[in-house]
Amino acid sequence: MKPVIALVGRPNVGKSTLFNRLTRSRDALVADMPGLTRDRHYGEGRMGERPFLVIDTGGFEPVAKEGIMHQMAKQTKQAVAEADVIVFIVDGRQGLTPHDKTITEFLRKAGRPVVLVVNKAEGMKYSAVASDFYELGLGDPLAVSSAHGDGVHDMLDEALNIAFANQPPIEEEADPAVRGTKLAIVGRPNVGKSTLVNALLGEERVIAFDMPGTTRDSIEIPFERDGRHYTLIDTAGIRRRGKVFEAIEKFSVVKTLQSISEANVVLLLLDAQQDISEQDAHIAGFVLETGRALVVGVNKWDGLQSDRRDEIKIDIERKLNFLSFAKFHFISALKSSGIGPLMKSVDAAYAAAMIDLSTPKLTRALIEAVEHQEPRRKGSIRPKLRYAHQGGQNPPIIVIHGNALEAVGDPYKRYLEKHFRDTFSLVGTPLRIELRTGKNPFAKMPK
Repeated sequence: MKPVIALVGRPNVGKSTLFNRLTRSRDALVADMPGLTRDRHYGEGRMGERPFLVIDTGGFEPVAKEGIMHQMAKQTKQAVAEADVIVFIVDGRQGLTPHDKTITEFLRKAGRPVVLVVNKAEGMKYSAVASDFYELGLGDPLAVSSAHGDGVHDMLDEALNIAFANQPPIEEEADPAVRGTKLAIVGRPNVGKSTLVNALLGEERVIAFDMPGTTRDSIEIPFERDGRHYTLIDTAGIRRRGKVFEAIEKFSVVKTLQSISEANVVLLLLDAQQDISEQDAHIAGFVLETGRALVVGVNKWDGLQSDRRDEIKIDIERKLNFLSFAKFHFISALKSSGIGPLMKSVDAAYAAAMIDLSTPKLTRALIEAVEHQEPRRKGSIRPKLRYAHQGGQNPPIIVIHGNALEAVGDPYKRYLEKHFRDTFSLVGTPLRIELRTGKNPFAKMPK
């Protein structure tokens, strides 16, 4: 599991600036779920070989009882509950405030490990900027500048060391043949994920309750269907046996993102009785970003009039056109209709994601593509595409070697992608093209 870091602090201490630096982006939003304020964002980061998720929260007012500050406080408390480690940010320019002390009391009761970070410390002596904050009793404060990057590497290293140390030990991985395809079912709250899980398993193993956010754990369940093995990751939260039902008004974005990253195939479930939303597109975008194979199920299709069905298909084509590689199925999880073809597409997507393509076959396909349509010249130079080989699976990566390939534009890369898809029947998986230019042996020769 990718560890989760939550950035917490009172308003205007620099949380969002630090978030952008950790995710190396100014638009690192990958999920914006119902009930989340605009100031609570989820993003991905990486330090060396260690990936992580980071949550940017709104200004924290733990004692707020009403209004937007109360709503933001609820969302920050949710982020704290989801996190492996809390980065508590204070303002080195303003010094210690009563507000900081109130947040410290809350964090101490929450029981999560805390890294105390004094931000805006650029140009200041450590003793001057940190001395006040020892009073909080959270250990040695780390002085950083999220705007300039000073001290951020050391801070992140300490936070990740704590997060990885607190994660449960990794269990021995089951034999892939026994484990089968790892299938994550994702989607907005209340689209019917738990009902679909019950339909797949053929028994009431999951609470299906008509209220968004009724489940919260992300648990794996092995099952067999038509002689094939699967491991189901229900991000709606398959309930452990014996666990008492709780109606919890929460939806764990973190669990969804982690489950997508760990799956072989993602089944994105949409609600036919609701318009396609930005949240659906955000989840789909994250699946695409992680390179996972994808099948889309449009649930609650039964009972809709034909004109409404046509409207939904047009809406899907317009808003999710970037998922053209995926198969769409119109189903009813409640009535178990359309489940068979849906699972056949899951199998096909897994096979496409894990396909093993030989270098001779890929090179022949590349030559055919170039013969049909050569890349455009860039000035007097025309790129030369010479041979191709496979560079990875899940998603398949095709590495193309040649000369002057930096002149190949995105339209031609899309053309190559379509050609390889059609040639090798790669349905249901993203496909990545990498271009590698060989060194010119005459580049350093004297003129």
